[in-house]
Amino acid sequence: MKIKSLLIANRGEIAIRIMRTAKEMNITTYAIKTSKEPNAWYLEEADHLIDFTECLSDTPEFLDIERIIYAVKENKIDAVHPGYGFLAENPIFAKRCEEENIIFIGPSSEVIYNMGNKTVAKALARKSNVPLLRGSKGTLLNADYARRMANIIGYPVILKAAAGGGGRGMRIAESEAEVERMYKMASNESAKAFNDPSMFIEKYVAEPRHIEFQILADKHGNIVHLGERECSIQRKHQKLIEESPSPALDPELRKVMGDAAINIAKAVGYYSAGTVEFLLDADRKFYFMEMNTRIQVEHPVTEMVTGYDLIEQMIRIAQDEKLSFTQKDISLKGHAIEFRINAEDVQSGFSPSLGTIEKISWPDSEHIRVDTGVKDGSVITPYYDSMIAKLIVYGDTREKALQYATNAIRKSWIKGTKTTLSFCRAVLQNGNFRKGKFNTSFLLKELKIHHHSDPEEEMLAAFFAVYDYARDLEDAEGKQLNVDKAKNITPWLLNKRLR
Repeated sequence: MKIKSLLIANRGEIAIRIMRTAKEMNITTYAIKTSKEPNAWYLEEADHLIDFTECLSDTPEFLDIERIIYAVKENKIDAVHPGYGFLAENPIFAKRCEEENIIFIGPSSEVIYNMGNKTVAKALARKSNVPLLRGSKGTLLNADYARRMANIIGYPVILKAAAGGGGRGMRIAESEAEVERMYKMASNESAKAFNDPSMFIEKYVAEPRHIEFQILADKHGNIVHLGERECSIQRKHQKLIEESPSPALDPELRKVMGDAAINIAKAVGYYSAGTVEFLLDADRKFYFMEMNTRIQVEHPVTEMVTGYDLIEQMIRIAQDEKLSFTQKDISLKGHAIEFRINAEDVQSGFSPSLGTIEKISWPDSEHIRVDTGVKDGSVITPYYDSMIAKLIVYGDTREKALQYATNAIRKSWIKGTKTTLSFCRAVLQNGNFRKGKFNTSFLLKELKIHHHSDPEEEMLAAFFAVYDYARDLEDAEGKQLNVDKAKNITPWLLNKRLR
């Protein structure tokens, strides 16, 4: 069936990203309007809006399965794209779409369930002869069973939520004395985040690299991988900077890991876009971690080095089209790096920084792509994640990409909230990062401080302070102060001159 209309059951930058590809494919787009973000930018990009501003239940709007299903049927919409987060990996939502003959742009509900449960996924990987870390073959019965398993596996161990993801429900135990406490903490967190307290345990690799492979598979048995993404720059298992290809892989290792990713996808009967994630240790041995059955936040770096639009491919697969290419057609050209720009106070442990985006400025270059869901006047609320934008930089080589990235981050300015731009600057100045010598412990070991500033940034900040003070004082006293010249040279004009 040809998809003619599409509801994006998501918000922010990923909603805009999906809408733009859909429009290029002549698909009518629908978006959900909520009371929490009644003026969000993504609403302007949609052809039609579905009003969820009236609260009908205690369930958050983007998690209200039955309300979304009703809206799709009421408006006679062909398909739903869940984006990432929210209901993207919810097998119940996918099942309800199947029951109502709504095209779900993603894999089947059965596949989502099987790969979403980490113990089931690992069993499939084991059958496919994909390397696994030593650990429990099923979920743990209780904390005492976890302790006995940990003694058999050997310390350190990591306790993980069976239904988890995104770094939640995970705790490391360095000794037998820590297991019970870490089990309870992880299980409680998992119950709150995923409504499932089930845990499993495995050997913990202290300083691995986090490598993931992008999969595309159609409903006719054709399957390929589009290379890997390096995701080792992270904080508490949350990715911050991603790149493709990985500085750690050569063509031989890429083929072996790519084949393993394809084998797992084949074993589960996968179709759509998906990501198979691995740990790579210092001896270049890799181990299967999990499979994400959705589009990833970091998918743009793969698009930049392969030339394929992953959202377009997901839509084509959902409407039963065959892949128009094979593995031999895919090559990685150049290098791409993605920086997640979040509204967070880096010096306060990456705590959320709420407020209104007063002014935002991105550099304009053929080497730069910005995926964002905010603009001047957008409000960063406490209701959703703190991502402002993804700044993606492309170069013919990693060295060129780093050069363009340094310039792009320097020329990016956001006023109204604290952001992770300072963190990105600090990473780009790190020698080991530039050499490609890093792993998941990078943030802890390499960056003693997370903040970086330069004279230009300090000058701009000072100008903002003086300018705003003069303007506020004029408003308060109703006097015409001698700030006319300052008004003509705005902070943003000064910023351009400083560049």
